[in-house]
Formats: sequence, structure tokens, C-alpha cells
Amino acid sequence: ASFSVKGRPYGRNTGNMVFGIISNVMNGRQSAVKRVIILSDTTTDMGSLTETECRRVIAALDLAETLKLPVEWLPVSAGARIEMDSGTENLDWSAAVLRRIITFTQNGGEINIIVAGVNVGAQSYWNAEASMLMHTRGLLIMTEDASMLLTGKKALDFSGSVSAEDNTGIGGVEKIMEPNGQAQVKAKNLYEAYSVLFRHYMLTYAAPGETFPERVETSDPHDRDAGLFPYTDRLDQGFSRIADIFSPDSNPERKKPFEIRQVLRSVIDQDQEHLERWQGMKDAETAVVWEVRIGGCAACLMGIESRSLTRLGDVPHDGPESWSGGTLFPLASKKIARGINAGSGRLPLVILANLSGFDGSPESLRKLQLEYGAEIGRAIVNFKGPIIFVVIARYHGGAYVVFSKSLNPSLHAAALEGSYASVIGGAPAAAVVFPSMVLKDTYADGRIEEARKRLKSDPGFFQKDFDAVFQTVHAEKQTALALRFDQIHSVERAKQVGSIDAIISIRDLRSYIIRKLEEGMKIFTEKGNG
Repeated sequence: ASFSVKGRPYGRNTGNMVFGIISNVMNGRQSAVKRVIILSDTTTDMGSLTETECRRVIAALDLAETLKLPVEWLPVSAGARIEMDSGTENLDWSAAVLRRIITFTQNGGEINIIVAGVNVGAQSYWNAEASMLMHTRGLLIMTEDASMLLTGKKALDFSGSVSAEDNTGIGGVEKIMEPNGQAQVKAKNLYEAYSVLFRHYMLTYAAPGETFPERVETSDPHDRDAGLFPYTDRLDQGFSRIADIFSPDSNPERKKPFEIRQVLRSVIDQDQEHLERWQGMKDAETAVVWEVRIGGCAACLMGIESRSLTRLGDVPHDGPESWSGGTLFPLASKKIARGINAGSGRLPLVILANLSGFDGSPESLRKLQLEYGAEIGRAIVNFKGPIIFVVIARYHGGAYVVFSKSLNPSLHAAALEGSYASVIGGAPAAAVVFPSMVLKDTYADGRIEEARKRLKSDPGFFQKDFDAVFQTVHAEKQTALALRFDQIHSVERAKQVGSIDAIISIRDLRSYIIRKLEEGMKIFTEKGNG
């Protein structure tokens, strides 16, 4: 389908949809940011959808695919038109658009949507197909007074179905669409929504024919020591700088809680504002996904929250009371997988990982932990572009597998000095995997032999006294074995067996990431052009 408006008098558009090419020049960028824009025209029939509108959306997506441009869509629509002489054919045309959205996004197309009005029925599903699925790349930004509905309040009330006080109560951003992660960013109004979208373009827009976004100038030195970045210690752990979190003196076992966003901020360019996606997604709080610039290079930066977070709402009896630090829960896993997919083929991926594993509670398994964890593995395998994975504290178990170097030849793994990487942590290993070894060490201790003799010869020394000695010695031996296990399964061992490529200091973290971004992007750019 193709349309030309050449020579057409103004105001003679017969459809409730307008599309074209829009271009903006942004500060610090050499090339203009071009994209195909789709706008709903609500001056007649609340932007309802018929063959006329559907043909235009398909043509807009065809144009964007041909020119290799992203799509920017501001929908306001009552959904498929309902008239005495018009019915199911409008649903068929809606389905044709649905198909085109799917083929466009599966082919790597990006559709960014700003919902700043009421979207009903087919339009809500178009938004979903365009931006909410596991493979989609684009943002969906919603304003506070907008809504995405399948059925409007009046129709729900009439049919006796469950509704709410108004349309925003049914499908608004505050109560519904931000907590469920379908609206990725909440904005007060259209101006703020566009500010977010322009920041997204500033951080991630790649001109047609370019493999990665244009590199921008930064005044932030490439070799700046991220460890000297100040740390606000709200948890009273004795940290005043980022380096303290990773110090053998102040945090030798790497188990003290810390705020991951402060660590992420210490690494990125200080003269570029980052953009966080899915920040308000409920029950996904332990995963953090940012679009950033590091050394002027565009990147998707991810971290795992490394302190316990209070759960909001009801807590099931078979789940954790709080979101524990360094742990992935089902929806956090889903967020990570979606973030990885969104960057594939467009942004390099940088992950700063303090990851003790996936939560294995009955609640998490019931809520699809295995499925969403598996989606991370699939996303890493399918990822096109450099991946820089840095272990910053601990790295264990199933979480290790879905980020393993074995999944993708473009994954470069490094670790900060003093980190831990193993199948299981030392403490659970001693308690669960090696209990017989702990018992053997306990019985071999002289204090136990002495207590045994006293039990036989000393009438004032009872079984409970022997048990107390046994407990003390057993606890000591268990702690000692845990320590021995952690010392053996160090990042040095992981490097020796090829699980990681390098061990670096916090002082060199930023410069190391920049160097690896440059090297990785050069390889992919040459591949793309060769």
C-alpha cells in the first residue's frame, strides 16, 4: 500500500489517521533524528478504525521498513468502527494491521508509542503487539490521564461486567499499566512524554545504514576512577565511596547490602541523563534496566538490586517476605529478558552483576520463574552485538548459566577483584553439599574427644554439656569449610578454567568497559559492512 498527498487540498484527508516523516536535530548529534510518525485524527468519530485507517498504518510501517526508520505513534482511538452498515470487515482490517505490526517488529523494527488519550479495543491490541511482547524494542509511554482499554466503562457497566470508577481506573497508567510493566514509562503530560522519548532517541537512535547509534562527545574522562564516586550510605554499612563496597577491608565477603543504582551512576557519563525503562513495574524491583552513554558510546546498562526491598501489597505464605538483594524473582527475570531483547542489534549490553541466583520459593516457581529465567538465556543466545558482563560481588547457580560465556561468542566476562563465582555459595555448600565432611572434621577435633572422655568419667558432665561442645565445634568447622570453599571457588579459579576473561579493579572499571565497547562495536560494524 502506498499513499501520496501531492497536490491534495488541505483538510481533505478522508481517514482518521495521518502519517509521514518527521525529523529533529538534537544537541550534540551530527545527524538529524528521522522517523515515521503516525497520528490519530480524532475530529471525526473518535478516531475509529476502518479499512481507510488500517491501510494507512500498513503503509506507514512499509515506509518505515523501507527507509529503516523507527515509528513514532500517538494513538487516540475508539477501536474498530461500529455502524449499521459497517462491522466485521473492520475487525479483519484490524487483524491485517496486527499482522503487519508483528512482521515489522520481528524484523527488528522499533515502534515507540505515546498514549496520551483513550485507546479502546483494536488500538490497545495494536499497542500491545507493537511494544509489550518479548521481542519488541520500542517504548510505550503513558500520560497520567490516558487509558488503554478493551471495553470502555459504559459498555462494561451495561453488560454487567467488572469496571471501575472511570476509564483510567480500568486501564490507566497509575494503577494498572505501569505496575504491570506494559507502560514502560509514566509521564505527567504530553510534553513530559516527548521529553522522555527524545532522551531515548538521544541515547539510542541509529541513523539508517548505521549498526550502532552515533557516538557523542563527553566531557567525562574515559579513565575516571568510578571507585572515587561518592556513595550515599542509607543502609549504614560504612561506605562513603563506591570503592568501599568492593574493598577487601570494608566488605571482604562481598555480602553487605548496597544500592545498585549508585554503582551504575558511577560508571556512566556524568554529562548525559540516563533513561530507566520499566521502573514502576511491580514485583520486578530487583532488576534495573537503563539506556545510557559510557565514554560517549550508547549502551543498555543493567544491574541487580543488592539490598533487600520491602514487598508491596499482600505477601503469599509460600513466598519471600521481602525481595532479597542479588536475587532474580520471576518478573525481574522477565524485565531483564525484555531489556536484553530491546537492545539486540542496536545497543551493546553492559551488565554489572551481583547475582546470587534465582529465587526458588514455591511462589516464584508458581509465578513462572523457570519460564522467565529461560527467556534470559534465550535473549543472551539471540543477542546481536557486544555483551560486557562484569561480576561485581557474587555470581552463583542458575543465574550463572543464563549469562554464561558458552551462550554467545560475543559475551565478554570480567570480574572485579575479590568477587566470588561458583555453582553455590560457601555457606550453603558447607551446610547442604558437604555435611559429612563437616561432621568428619568435627569428630576429629580434640575438644570432642575430650568431651567424650568427660561424659564417661565425670558425673557432673551431662549429655547436654557434650551437645553444647559439639554444636560449638560443628559451627566452627562449618564456617571454616564455607570459607575454604569460597577461597577455592574464587574469580581467579573461574578465570583459570575459562569462565571469565579478566579480573579488573574498580579503579579501571569505566575505562575497561569503554575499551571493550569500542572493540566489540568495531567487530560488529565490520561484520555488518563486510
